[in-house]
Amino acid sequence: MTERPALSLPAIHASHGGCWLRDGFATRGVGKGDAIVAAADTPLLMLNAPLVASRLGYPDLSGLDLLELFAFVHPARFMVPTPKGLAHALGLDEPAGDDKVPGLLQEAAEALLATCESADWAEREGAWTALQSLVRMRWPWATLLGPRIRKPERAERWLFAKLPEWEEAAERPQPAQVVLGETAVVSRLKDLTGAGAEARPTQQDYAREASRMFAPRQGQGQPHVVLAQAGTGTGKTFGYLAPSSLWAEQSGGTVWVSTYTKALQRQLRRESRRAFPASRNGKPPVVVRKGRENYLCLLNLEDALQGGFAGRAAILAQLVARWAAYSQDGDMIGGDLPGWLGTLFRKRGIAALTDQRGECVYAGCPHYRKCFIERAARASADAELVIANHALVMVNAARGRDAAQRPTRIVFDEGHHVFEAADSTFSAALTGAETIELRRWVIGPEGKSRGRRRGLSARLADVASYDEEGERAIAQAREAAEALPSEGWLARVVEGTPSGPIEDLLSAARALAYARDESGGQEAGYGLETEIAQLDGGFIEVAGRAQEALEALRKPLVRLGLRLEAIVEDGPDWLDGPARARIEGARSAIGWRSDLIAGWIALLARLGGPGDPDFVDWIAVERSDGREWDVGLHRHYLDPMKPFANAVLAPSHGVMMTSATLRDGDDWSSAVERSGAPHLDIAPRLFTADSPFDYASQAEVLIVTDVPKGDIPALAAAYGRLIEASGGGALGLFTAIRRLRAVYGRIADRLARGGLPLFAQHVDPIDTGTLVDIFRDDPRASLLGTDALRDGVDVPGDSLRLVVMEQVPWPKPSILHRARRLAGGGSAYDDRIIRARLAQAFGRLIRSAGDKGHFVVLSSAFPSRLLSAFPAGTPIRRVTLDVALQSVSASVSGRESAQTPREGIS
Repeated sequence: MTERPALSLPAIHASHGGCWLRDGFATRGVGKGDAIVAAADTPLLMLNAPLVASRLGYPDLSGLDLLELFAFVHPARFMVPTPKGLAHALGLDEPAGDDKVPGLLQEAAEALLATCESADWAEREGAWTALQSLVRMRWPWATLLGPRIRKPERAERWLFAKLPEWEEAAERPQPAQVVLGETAVVSRLKDLTGAGAEARPTQQDYAREASRMFAPRQGQGQPHVVLAQAGTGTGKTFGYLAPSSLWAEQSGGTVWVSTYTKALQRQLRRESRRAFPASRNGKPPVVVRKGRENYLCLLNLEDALQGGFAGRAAILAQLVARWAAYSQDGDMIGGDLPGWLGTLFRKRGIAALTDQRGECVYAGCPHYRKCFIERAARASADAELVIANHALVMVNAARGRDAAQRPTRIVFDEGHHVFEAADSTFSAALTGAETIELRRWVIGPEGKSRGRRRGLSARLADVASYDEEGERAIAQAREAAEALPSEGWLARVVEGTPSGPIEDLLSAARALAYARDESGGQEAGYGLETEIAQLDGGFIEVAGRAQEALEALRKPLVRLGLRLEAIVEDGPDWLDGPARARIEGARSAIGWRSDLIAGWIALLARLGGPGDPDFVDWIAVERSDGREWDVGLHRHYLDPMKPFANAVLAPSHGVMMTSATLRDGDDWSSAVERSGAPHLDIAPRLFTADSPFDYASQAEVLIVTDVPKGDIPALAAAYGRLIEASGGGALGLFTAIRRLRAVYGRIADRLARGGLPLFAQHVDPIDTGTLVDIFRDDPRASLLGTDALRDGVDVPGDSLRLVVMEQVPWPKPSILHRARRLAGGGSAYDDRIIRARLAQAFGRLIRSAGDKGHFVVLSSAFPSRLLSAFPAGTPIRRVTLDVALQSVSASVSGRESAQTPREGIS
């Protein structure tokens, strides 16, 4: 490692194990009180100020955060936000212990500042200009950076002048009808895996089966559907990329690969480089697509830079602008923007810089030709492979008016999540949060609300001046939108003083939910639900007035959509390319909002009448930590694969759903039902490949029988002792956030004093993706989390050697679950869900041939019928906690005898 001088500013490091302060060049341990006093007296060097503040219990802590400096000096560069990660990113020695971290912070600060003086600093452009703004904002690092960054000889281009523009392209022809030969598919697979790779017959069989989805379709609405369960380690990714790349090359068409998690999207982006060329005809063959809310909105950023943001949020905007100039695609959520950056700024965060509320003005935006979102959409039309997520694929299929954006050959990886993605996509929620956003979209800013949200009148001013009928429709829609909830709606609903027909409905719904609550107030921290049934006349009347108000809004929106369509078809003189694009964007937005309102109207129209067997309807009051945040009426399909089949499967030519956990044991019936194929009278092709791992020697399932259910002290003690026995490397999974926090609070300090860092979702001020990065990077760290960590987390190697579940993951007894349970076979339906969750959680443990570990469930009465969730041959024992600890410890001792573990600091 390179030796560098250290910055002599004082530095602080705080963990659950204690606090260390370095004044000048001497480090000493200090109490939390002394640390807080020191931080209040002078700016201290620190790493991740919100996390340090959490450790000290001092939320107002501020100082010289190395993460902010790193984001300025190296925008769009990955770094694990820990002392170890910082050291690796800068080529410094890892700290040998917590007491060495303050010294590292001084070295790292000097290394980053010295980079700014280097002639080969790759991210120099734009730094001086950004720094001048940061000086005015009194950013703590600005005075230290000032002498290190020289003023450029020429004025630097502003970000918005520097970004490249996308170009219009001719529409692609339909793909050729080709049949993939098995020999060619296997040959392509060998090219991807490498000449020296050992041939895997199972992977070859999988690739051959995947190729079946690309055969020419023989009947309208009759796609080729392949369901492929392939155990972990089969090589699924290259297995389907081989035929996908071959078909795209031969046909000239586009294959969409859809994932449920962002982690798999990142993995696919990396691995697809081996299947597709870096460029074909000057265009990227692989494009990652996400929903609009994931991307930086350049107009929002410009507004933020020009005074829309104040205080700390204004500093965030400058750092995001630095990132935008170097970003690969402008993806702020799971892309190359560091996930930890937004958590450093507590008030206005990343979401305020994205298009969260459908406020895009399309070609009316001065940055339209540089827009990251539009660039990705156009690139995907010319791509050979589009990597997307389940929700976007379903939305594009259901709402897409542009055939180039409508997928017809789709691989659903993480296919076991297609059902829940469809459940979310094809549902309706008439809630306060949804309706107030609709009001803002129609009317625009009101009162003291800030931001650039523009109503229909502002977006379509030229249309209104040209077309009288369009102008009348806009005015009528704006007037009708006044009936929707406005700012302060929730307070009025809670106080019983609603304003307008929709707030009246929400107030009545809330009152009914509380009236029918049978918890006796024992569940004050959780939401309330009640089915929409047995409603009295008063409620029906209120719902009728709300329905009339919604119909009064939908009618002018539909007319406006028709007028815009007529204008596009018979364009006036002023309808140039940008104007046409803006109107097309407005048509699309109006269309899906009209459909949204139609769903609400249909929900209200059935109140008081006979129930529709296709739907499940209920009222919910959403609460978190005792605070209400939304109220509304909900409608879900009893079987969401019915609309999925019509909207996604029927227009497609080939669809594959693949996962390690599609089936229930050896039974395909549930997977077939959840594919949607039966709704089209299609018999899908079924393929199974077992995992190549030797679970009999690599893993063991321990059912711990003596930890009483509901005993938080005993639960915490079990977690703490198991983590100590494994020497860290533990993933703890919980079914309730309340229990997660209680366990974390009881064991974090003790573990840290033993050199075992503990992190947790819903506790640490760190986003989930970064928590996983930290966990993966330190074999002695452990991580506690909920459903988001049960699958989609890929941590191979020694960093994950123990998975602990607090209990059997029973389904939440919601109204929707009750209805599906009744239709799906009662307790057998529950068992299928639980086995799937157990299988997904177990799948986190063994990710490579060299992995070994234990899967522990703390359940005194684990039903034997659920044991088939685990791979055949996996040893399963019911044991006491002491016996489980002995097994875990023995496994650790076996590893330590093979190699001495290296301690790390997080």
